[in-house]
Amino acid sequence: MKNILIPIALLASIFTFAQAEKDTIKSKEKEIEGVTVTVRKPTVESKADRTVFNVSNSSILAGNTTWDVLRMTPLVSIDNNDAIKAEGETVTVYINDRKTVFTGKELKEYLKTIPADNLMKIEVITSPSSRYEATGSVINIVLKKRDDEGMKGSVTFNNRQNTKNSQYTNLNLNYHKKNFTQTFIGSYSDNTYVQRSSSLYNWYKDNSTNQIDSYVTGRSKSPSFSSTSEFEINNKNTFGVILEYYQSNSTSNSEASRIDHINSIFDSSSEQNQNSTGLNRNLGTNLFYKWYDKEKNKILDVNVGTNYYGQSEDSYFVNNINSATDGASTKDIGVLSDTENRNYYLKVDYTQPLGKSGATFEVGGKINLNNNVVPNNLYGNMLSGLSPNDTFHYEDNISSLYANYSKTFFKKLETRVGVRYEYIDYKMRQDVAGTSRKDSYGTFLPNLLLKYSFSDKYDLSLTYNRNLWRPWYAEFNPFMTPNTDGIYSRGNLDLEPNPSDRLYMKLGILKKYFISARYSFTDQDYWTDYIQGEIPDGTTTKKITITQPSNFSGKVHKYYLYANTNQTFFKNKFTVNMGLGWYYIDNSDFNQKNDLKGSSYISYLSASTNLSYTNLFNKNINLSAWVEVSNQNNGNSTTNKANVFHNISVTKIFPKTQMEVSLQLMNIFQRPNYDATTYNTGGYVRSASKWDWYGASISFVKRFGNQKVKENTKTDVEKNGGGGK
Repeated sequence: MKNILIPIALLASIFTFAQAEKDTIKSKEKEIEGVTVTVRKPTVESKADRTVFNVSNSSILAGNTTWDVLRMTPLVSIDNNDAIKAEGETVTVYINDRKTVFTGKELKEYLKTIPADNLMKIEVITSPSSRYEATGSVINIVLKKRDDEGMKGSVTFNNRQNTKNSQYTNLNLNYHKKNFTQTFIGSYSDNTYVQRSSSLYNWYKDNSTNQIDSYVTGRSKSPSFSSTSEFEINNKNTFGVILEYYQSNSTSNSEASRIDHINSIFDSSSEQNQNSTGLNRNLGTNLFYKWYDKEKNKILDVNVGTNYYGQSEDSYFVNNINSATDGASTKDIGVLSDTENRNYYLKVDYTQPLGKSGATFEVGGKINLNNNVVPNNLYGNMLSGLSPNDTFHYEDNISSLYANYSKTFFKKLETRVGVRYEYIDYKMRQDVAGTSRKDSYGTFLPNLLLKYSFSDKYDLSLTYNRNLWRPWYAEFNPFMTPNTDGIYSRGNLDLEPNPSDRLYMKLGILKKYFISARYSFTDQDYWTDYIQGEIPDGTTTKKITITQPSNFSGKVHKYYLYANTNQTFFKNKFTVNMGLGWYYIDNSDFNQKNDLKGSSYISYLSASTNLSYTNLFNKNINLSAWVEVSNQNNGNSTTNKANVFHNISVTKIFPKTQMEVSLQLMNIFQRPNYDATTYNTGGYVRSASKWDWYGASISFVKRFGNQKVKENTKTDVEKNGGGGK
């Protein structure tokens, strides 16, 4: 299927570029005739430090969630562990310039509760200013602001058929009266998923292999709601409260089979069955005050808030083992885990122009406190080498200050220079094992942006960023537990942060074509490590496979070229956005220092296309299609084959009744899969898994009230968004 889709994408690209000049002439003819044209933002805008995906009027919103639209956003990819990446780099997600506390699968589930109908735009900020916290790229999800009088809203019903059937329901209400605005979003999803995985572990030491195949079926019932109350005291002062609650009741069952060989001779086999139940809850609060002087363009933004995250899970494993030396036996083990995370923060931001020079100065700071407690217990007929119970504690205090200075010279040269200083003091310990660590460090993170406009048709920008990616608290937890596929996992108390430098250049041509180049460098990173260990098992020892995050030292150079265009045809009804990227990674020093057998030089292509047609045949029918060819190469993990994603949707709008009906076809020609090889000093593992994101879905949306939407500019977001970053 990939061989068919790529030529189609290339042909569409040739057609797009060939029609560009023709459309430009037509546009000029309309201006000469004096025809009044309603200006509409392009679907994709490419700016010096970010790419903006304007989706507020796009047909892809109908029946989708924010998570679905994020998958289709240019420059964004999502791997098999639901980690979101921008141009292959790890990101931090913000909503209305407010940093979300969710990561990984929790972030996925939360974004699935936000209907795409609420989206204004998605900003992929590849060169964030010092205002943002110490990470790589940033994705800022900007929601619509409805400020017309009275009550309005929508109700959505969605049914999705993948391997299993899932349902999703949403109620969206907005009330505005004079200076008061109240927004409420309530959602409920009943989602069932299936995933098949296969892994082959190869160990150099004894020439042994472990073949593991697993099949997982899971179900989650997730209610959630969010409330935003906002009151404008006058045209300069605003305060508000944001409340968010998310809950997930989950169950899952997995079946895994394993066969072990030593020197191609059978050693043992096993069949494992796992049943688990879990409850996740998250409650977030944000109290904000904003002073905004529009005439002088001064903004004071104060945020104070708390976030609570709790997760309890009970998993029970039964493992039937057949050994060539010891015969048949049965082992059972249960895992009880209970996580309590508490976060408290205070953040202040101030922006103002400097004199009449056109310069702008930003300054701010944040105090962030985290207190995480993770009790773990094992029960049943477990291996004697495992600790039966322990409690992991993690606490940190992160303080940060930043400043940005921006100015335009000669009306052609835009500049921005900034620096951020962060200091972290953290400590962790285990109650029973007694292991502990206490550490602190501070770091400066500078950034620079230059953009020169040769004319209104040609511009060139250059940015530099120093980044720092910190380990997540769970990656430190050293308590070892079994997984669904018959192996064990644990964290690493000795993890260190990963610094990197990035240089980025972008050329804009005719405001339609963009060519960018990026270079990034790091001399230290941490990725998944696989370890072959032994623990007591009665009178003998048992070999087990353990995964953990580990630091890898070594230089990694990454080079990236990307070409993008956004075009409109047929009186702006047909929109085409296309992108083609080429990656080149130099892992030679990294592999040599860590004794890894993977490829020292990796190169690959990625491509994406978004097509949409509005009001087909003037019958209020919207069509959209999306295709992406992606590769996921991370650190010591190398992709074996490209992934092809695609989505086709058609939406019929009934204006008189304010009804919408949408049908989607997801990856119907080829089911998404992940296939990569991960290298470590002891061996390598090739893992493949098939995702459940395929099939069809149908959605019904009923709107009521005045659906007029206020266009959110960046300044509006700063003024109204509640940006507790």
